Amino acid sequence: MIRQLGEKFTNLFKRYMPNAFVFALILTIAVVCMAFAWTGDSAMDIIQAWYTGFWMLLEFGMQMILILVTGFSIALSPLVKKGISKLTQFIHTPKHVYPFIIVMGMLLSAISWGWVVINAILAREFALRIKGINYPYLIACVYFSSLFWVTGLSSSIPLLLNTENNYLIEAGILSSTISTSYTLSSFLNISIMIFSLIVGPLLFLVLIPKKEQELVDMLAAGNAIMETTIEAEADSMNHRANAVSDRLNSSSILQGMVGLMGLAYIVFHFSTKGMDINLNIMIFVFIILGLFLHRTPMRYSIAMKRSSMNISGILFQYPFYAGIMGIMIHTGLGNELATWMVSVATIDTYPILAFLSGGGGQLCHSFRRR
Repeated sequence: MIRQLGEKFTNLFKRYMPNAFVFALILTIAVVCMAFAWTGDSAMDIIQAWYTGFWMLLEFGMQMILILVTGFSIALSPLVKKGISKLTQFIHTPKHVYPFIIVMGMLLSAISWGWVVINAILAREFALRIKGINYPYLIACVYFSSLFWVTGLSSSIPLLLNTENNYLIEAGILSSTISTSYTLSSFLNISIMIFSLIVGPLLFLVLIPKKEQELVDMLAAGNAIMETTIEAEADSMNHRANAVSDRLNSSSILQGMVGLMGLAYIVFHFSTKGMDINLNIMIFVFIILGLFLHRTPMRYSIAMKRSSMNISGILFQYPFYAGIMGIMIHTGLGNELATWMVSVATIDTYPILAFLSGGGGQLCHSFRRR
């Protein structure tokens, strides 16, 4: 019964769920209509507020891109790939694969949301080596485990709140940073992590489908794409002659020296500031780690190029969400919504309303605290 219900929801999702960008457009129009009806501002005032806000998240958007790309590049390193190959030697049945992928994905996502690719590669290796795995279901396991990142070290909001001069401080919504001891290290967050680690794998064990849809059957015979390794691609770009450019591109000394500089700062940062984790230091750690793992400038450049192939969603959608935030701030809609929410909430229902209202609601609550 549970499996059949899951299949129905899957079919409904495929039929009615549009592209993520559609939500950005719908929310933009909805917020414009709310501002027009609620604040009394003219259409042009609202459009100007939208345009002003459009550029508010440029720094934050760049940070999101970098934390994804740098984490992804680490996942593409030879050392990580060797570790994946070794892991696949110890698990031999589909029933062991599904919970293992969920737990591994949660642990990796807790470090970086870009590291979901490590789990995806690991899952694919299992699917190629173990008979009887339902590959679509395995993909669902990978996706489910990646949601764990919101409680981990690359969780964007807690890191942003602990980043100096972030856009919320510059907009006057916050007066100072908020330490991760109140967010990532809180009892509630840690409890959620433990609960998810226990319940998640058990839930997916119950939902295992009976049908087998193996990866080898889904791939056309003989058409499986064998991706060129980063090392091979880097070597293929060398000139036949012993060119100076090739020696520089393949120099591990240059990259190692810069990596040591970065390592020195990382040690300095955590030795003087403790576990002061913010977006900038997390990105910096990933960059320096990538320098060491890929060893040469050419290999690291190729890894970063491959890691940057899936950033379009962040790249062009963030300005639209920033525009929504601009309308909320500059038309007074955020303050109006916060006032309404406080007027209908009680001390018992306010936390629930704050949770349900999500990101936009958090902005409203910030306005109310001002």
